Amino acid sequence: MLKQEQLKQEILDKTKEYYELVHKPQQEKEFVDGESRVNYAGRVFDDTEMRYLVDSSLDFWLTYGEYSKKFENKLSEFLNVRWTLLVNSGSSANLLAFYALTSPLLKDRQVKRGDEVITVAACFPTTITPIVQYGAVPVFVDMELINFNIDVSQLEGALSSKTKAVMIAHTLGNPFNIKAVKAFCDKYNLWLIEDNCDALGSTYENKLTGTWGDIGTSSFYPPHHMTMGEGGATYTDNPLLQKIMLSMRDWGRDCWCDSGVDNTCNSRFSKSFGTLPKGYDHKYVYSHFGFNLKVSDMQAAVGVAQLEKFPTFVEIRKINFKKLYNGLKDLKEFLLVETQPNSDPSWFGFLMTLKDDIKFTRNDLSQFLEDNKIQTRNLFTGNILRHPLFDKMVENTDYRVIGELLNTDKIMNDSLWIGVYPGMGDNAIEYMIKKIKEFINAR
Repeated sequence: MLKQEQLKQEILDKTKEYYELVHKPQQEKEFVDGESRVNYAGRVFDDTEMRYLVDSSLDFWLTYGEYSKKFENKLSEFLNVRWTLLVNSGSSANLLAFYALTSPLLKDRQVKRGDEVITVAACFPTTITPIVQYGAVPVFVDMELINFNIDVSQLEGALSSKTKAVMIAHTLGNPFNIKAVKAFCDKYNLWLIEDNCDALGSTYENKLTGTWGDIGTSSFYPPHHMTMGEGGATYTDNPLLQKIMLSMRDWGRDCWCDSGVDNTCNSRFSKSFGTLPKGYDHKYVYSHFGFNLKVSDMQAAVGVAQLEKFPTFVEIRKINFKKLYNGLKDLKEFLLVETQPNSDPSWFGFLMTLKDDIKFTRNDLSQFLEDNKIQTRNLFTGNILRHPLFDKMVENTDYRVIGELLNTDKIMNDSLWIGVYPGMGDNAIEYMIKKIKEFINAR
């Protein structure tokens, strides 16, 4: 063995030893009622993530590299899609997915400024941010209060001659009614972007969410189903969309060479592009107004290790959700989220909504749980139209609303959720059930 290989192996062995000494005790720390904090999410990892991370850092290839390629291939294999593009966040994944639809290469299906995109207001902001930033018009429809997803009965009413796409998320891992949404998109030749950031591993009719539409997106921020710190991905089976997203992710360039590689096309100095001089270096020809959304290879290394554990993560989330549901289903004060028919969710969280005319508020419950070291979250923006970022937006010019969004406002006022992530043990689940019942019984 070469000296550097021996030294590298010693470093990786020491990294595992460091994990065992420092991080493993924290991962396996016993839960104590009232003393241990129940976070809604967190990192679940072992020495593999740390060894892959250090291995990548020793190579000192700081940008997109071999671990990135491996991750893209492994995620494509898991999802059973042709292409995955790794990016630096789930928000960037949504940005890239939407902006791909604005490419002139799509001809009459190109989303142009002033065109409309159907979505929901009970969202995370970066689901709709790219629509607004580009100058397209989001059209908001209401939610339903059973599966807590888009009310598909409002789709036809949201349609106009300017509608080009639907872009919505699967709420907390619970698939929306994909059959109805997909049929609507197919009927009117609309693009469908699935924001799959909270639902990786969920299935609908035995097919993974994120793979039904034209593009799916994922986030690998620490609270999500798996993590690489910062990171995200887009995925598609459409070769033209893959070509566009690859260009836009990598500065908008026309060239498809990997970083550090030249002349993959074998005609780097012989083609003609636009009004550039013939033979202009293809490495510096730009066909889109793009970005640099790549992730570092060190982050991808963590993601590769997480993917190896991912099926187990999904199963634990399902088990934890079921325990919470069975423990709280008899409480008459709550509407508990119900599983979308024909689906098997990879749950991101456990959603509870107060019924009407309850004598306490959502914040009363949230404050009680937080005081008892149980972390809570609202359903993201609740109703994004009521946030300051819409203060200067003009209805029927910058955006449209279908109906009154009454259920969306109900979610904004009365919904909260708690975690189901794989780092939770049975004691933490039982403690949450006990404290919620204690709160209810005291009233």
